[in-house]
Amino acid sequence: MTDTQISFGETGRTRNWIRLRTLVLLRWWAIAGQLTALVVAQKVLNLSLETGLCYLTVGASVITNVIATFIFPENKRLSERETLLIVLFDMLQLGLLLYLTGGLNNPFSILIVGPVTVSAAALSARSSIFLGLTAILITSILTRFHIPLHTESGEILRVPDIFLFGNWGAIVIAVAFLGVYSRRLVSEVHAMSEALQATQMALAREQKLTDLGGVVAAAAHELGTPLATIKLTSSELAEELSDNEELRDDALLIRAQADRCRDILRSMGRAGKDDLHLRRAPLVAVVEEAADPHRDRGKEIIFDTGTQATGVGGQPTILRRPEVIHGLRNLIQNAVDFARHKVWIDCTWTETDITIRIMDDGRGYPAHVLGRIGEPFMRHRMYRQHSKRPEYEGMGLGLFIAKTLLERSGADLSFANGPESFAGQENFSERTGAFVEVSWPRERIEELGGGDRQILGDNRQIAS
Repeated sequence: MTDTQISFGETGRTRNWIRLRTLVLLRWWAIAGQLTALVVAQKVLNLSLETGLCYLTVGASVITNVIATFIFPENKRLSERETLLIVLFDMLQLGLLLYLTGGLNNPFSILIVGPVTVSAAALSARSSIFLGLTAILITSILTRFHIPLHTESGEILRVPDIFLFGNWGAIVIAVAFLGVYSRRLVSEVHAMSEALQATQMALAREQKLTDLGGVVAAAAHELGTPLATIKLTSSELAEELSDNEELRDDALLIRAQADRCRDILRSMGRAGKDDLHLRRAPLVAVVEEAADPHRDRGKEIIFDTGTQATGVGGQPTILRRPEVIHGLRNLIQNAVDFARHKVWIDCTWTETDITIRIMDDGRGYPAHVLGRIGEPFMRHRMYRQHSKRPEYEGMGLGLFIAKTLLERSGADLSFANGPESFAGQENFSERTGAFVEVSWPRERIEELGGGDRQILGDNRQIAS
């Protein structure tokens, strides 16, 4: 993600997400602090200042604030360029005030870092770099050019040159570190928010799939994943094409049409389909339902069932929860995509746990990303060199969705490679690829902990 200006919601991203009122209020706080510092320096510390020029500089901020308050509506949101200009003005105003009050000899010179931190959290990378370089340039100029601070007796207040250089170095390091740190942190938060939004979309789609039948269900499933991909990709394109309004509008139109298709799919559910028999199924039946869309993709899917402890009863009946089916389907899709010839799905259970293992005979997960599987938007780092799939690169988002949905159902997931998991087991020598284990406590996923049948209720008359 190269641009952190993202607003999440039903309409996706938008670049105009910072309110003018927010920056105006922050500037009033800055103005109050600057006036307080000037009054204390002049009245309490008895420093000799260029009083007129200092108050004129602060007055420029007051005037711009008053103009912004009375001319623009309170709910106005700023574009990228408008936000950049406001932050740049504040930086130049602060730089001029520092020039009039001793330059880097003024302990408040560290405040030049503030606008850079704001820009890193709110603006694009290009704007943030520009403001960071501007802050470093202003700081460098202030080391040589400034009006010295004088005491009442005429003594010049200045720090030794070595401390002056230290102040300059500290500000430069703070600009670079805090800028990168803030941007990285905000990017992670936004990436996670986008991925969670995609997870909610996937869960909503799967919920609708449980209410659809026949050809409608198949069509909704086949169209849902491409639509989610189109929406996310078009949103990224809209951000990358910010300099080309025509192409950006086209990308936004694609995203809007994907949303429209999603809404159409949501409205296709059949009302009244509330048969409790459809809410539960044997464990293997649910797993086979999750794997069904991938049976005809040229890879053999082998199902194996059994128990890990003697004296355990027959196959458990579990709830057909949409998040479980969709999460397993994504894991099986990933295994089929990377398998050479075969995919194994083992279903085992004990008195306390239900476990599903998905394995393939591919090359497994790359070692350098094995510990990061399940993080959103890893596709550019995860499989760019590793994948031979023509469809798309990587399953970073797909694995994140699967992990999130299954963990929501109470499951624990672990990822490994076959050679690490089945060393010395000849029966599993073919299982050389990725290995995923999904395990639930039985009470979290089984239909009833006591083994009693669920009461279905009265038969409902079908309205004519």
